[in-house]
Amino acid sequence: MADATLPDTAPGADTAPGAERARKPGSDAGRDGDATAAARPFAAAFPDWRAVLPTVLLDPVDLPRPRPVGTPPAGPDAAPAGRPGSWLGLAHEELALPWATLPATLLARMHRDGNRDAYERVVFERQDRLTRAALAALVAGADGSDDPDGIDGDPFLDAVADGVLLLAEQSTWCWPAHDDARARRGWVLPDPDAPYLDLGAGEVAAQLAWIDALLGDRLDARWPGLRERIRREVDARVLTPFLDRRDWHWIGLDGDVHNWNPWIHGNVLVAALHLLDADDPRRLRVVELCVEGLDRYLAVLPADGAIDEGYGYWWNGACRAIEALDLLRGATGGALDAAALPVLRATATFPRRCHLGGDWFLNVADGQARPDHVMPWHALFRAARWLGDPPSASFALERRDAAGGELLVISSGLGRCLRALADEEWSTAAPHSAAEPGGPSAAPHRTASWWPSVEVLSLPPAGDGERSGGLGLTVKGGHNGEHHNHLDVGEVIVDAAGVPVVVDVGRPTYTAGTFGPDRYDEWCLTSPWHSVPTLAGLTQGVGARHAARDVALVGGDLLDAGAPASARGLSLELTGAYPGADGTWRRTATIEPDGSVRVLDAWDLRGPAGTSDVHHVLAGEVTRGDGWVDVTPVGGGVPVRLTWRSDAPVTVSVASRELTDPMHRDVWGERLTRLTLATAAPRGWIETVATRPDDIATPRPPSGMMPTTPDSPPSSITPATSATTPQEHP
Repeated sequence: MADATLPDTAPGADTAPGAERARKPGSDAGRDGDATAAARPFAAAFPDWRAVLPTVLLDPVDLPRPRPVGTPPAGPDAAPAGRPGSWLGLAHEELALPWATLPATLLARMHRDGNRDAYERVVFERQDRLTRAALAALVAGADGSDDPDGIDGDPFLDAVADGVLLLAEQSTWCWPAHDDARARRGWVLPDPDAPYLDLGAGEVAAQLAWIDALLGDRLDARWPGLRERIRREVDARVLTPFLDRRDWHWIGLDGDVHNWNPWIHGNVLVAALHLLDADDPRRLRVVELCVEGLDRYLAVLPADGAIDEGYGYWWNGACRAIEALDLLRGATGGALDAAALPVLRATATFPRRCHLGGDWFLNVADGQARPDHVMPWHALFRAARWLGDPPSASFALERRDAAGGELLVISSGLGRCLRALADEEWSTAAPHSAAEPGGPSAAPHRTASWWPSVEVLSLPPAGDGERSGGLGLTVKGGHNGEHHNHLDVGEVIVDAAGVPVVVDVGRPTYTAGTFGPDRYDEWCLTSPWHSVPTLAGLTQGVGARHAARDVALVGGDLLDAGAPASARGLSLELTGAYPGADGTWRRTATIEPDGSVRVLDAWDLRGPAGTSDVHHVLAGEVTRGDGWVDVTPVGGGVPVRLTWRSDAPVTVSVASRELTDPMHRDVWGERLTRLTLATAAPRGWIETVATRPDDIATPRPPSGMMPTTPDSPPSSITPATSATTPQEHP
């Protein structure tokens, strides 16, 4: 089952077994303690939920039931159910193919050469194939027709049995990067007597639970004994470890609560509801612990709904929490309906607000600016309808259509696919531009968004620039102890018509070292390869103490589209992110009323002398001139021009880096370019300007490498008061 957020390569928030309880690179585990108990949102909304739960928990739980392929969905212009030419066609082809194997050499590679990808790809391939077979058995019937109840000669059900037995006999469901057998016993192979409950194990348990619940009668008739095997394996590998061991790091008892929490709790909840009998007291206990765990996650989810791991991890973090609570709502007949929780409504807006344009998204931390796969947009659509967010529901429909009308994403897991196929509105709803009155409202154009919890500001182009290829701006403050952290405090991202030109490189392909002590040996995680400065030779440090300070919005109510035209942006003090830095370095990044983007770095450093650099990482074709560079965006378009001026001597260099990691090449192409403006001056300022395409013919005369005469930097931009409340405006 490939990760729906970062497919075919990696799980969500990752840790090195044996080290996670001390400190997880990319976070400061335990720094808050378990401070969430006093203010948990679910418990506050339902103070008597423990007493109510035994009286309302249903058995059996209602199930999503996709239509057979031959059943036309409602509406004259409805899309074909499930697009059988894609996943169903592949399911037919796979009936004649052997299943992939998992030899010991693949398992051991994680510990020998650090390659975790080779094993995970085979695991995901097998689970994706099983998902296709299960869906085909449900909607295509025994002979590939529209008879889903056929039993005699049932090739898809037979394929399901093959896949289930392979999982039952698989040595471990835990992904090798998470297994603790190496740390505990020195083994390169898993310990079957001590199963490790991680993301992979939770995914298998939920997949088998859905199969048992929806195909159980047919499995009993054709494969008697297989359901008992499912229960045995899920109990031994997931449910019993979940109940018996309460110090799993992902529970968050030490205060470090991340996306593993809702992802695993949600899958365990599915397994308990469908595989444990109503008279088994463990069923109620598992559900209670899952609710308690999910509430711990909600308690640390910020009020603005932001995800410090970035847009990509929303799908396997906050979205998993929403799905689990939606399942709880159904399992209690609506008695425990968390739709009114403000934090859920806030986080449901996050994917839409991170959208830059086309296939491009705001990426920080271990994210990709252009995901190399289709997201499970139905999960957002369903969440938005439940939580009362029509713009996000419309956005999900828009992205569905942009992906060719695909209704489901096999790699997102069987549960998500089942819900998508069973949702008639999802398959029949018109694009947002033709939405019926009373239906989801049209998705808005890109909005200005400020997330104070992570200190990220995203601004669309000024005026009507979004329609004319104008420049957008993202600025990030925050700290270097965030989950999936990169050393990126003070980073700027500039996009042209939604396509980044000053960029965040994004995550690498994960290896054994990605979440270990050598994490920041990866060039793309370091500050010199983010669009941030180097201070007198100093680069950014690791940990939450290395943070932006005195962060302030610029331009008054910069998120109010109706406010008078003025420079809008973010101003922040950066020296706190650099160990050993003494003095000040203030960065102010703004969109100007004329549509240009300006990044002003002003500093007064004390201490040992050294060269300071202002870096800008560029994507696309770069052409250098005298005092300027032009950047043609990835995929083509009108170039963006960068110019600069300074009150100190500046040395300019432009260096390209050939990309070898597929994670990077799939997004940016063959290379990236870094523009560096270097100076030895202990005090001064550098202003970098990105100009809109229609201004390139008459750019501001730059000073290039020569000093200019002003005694102080441009003063037309003045920090406003700092903002601490989340805001969103068109």
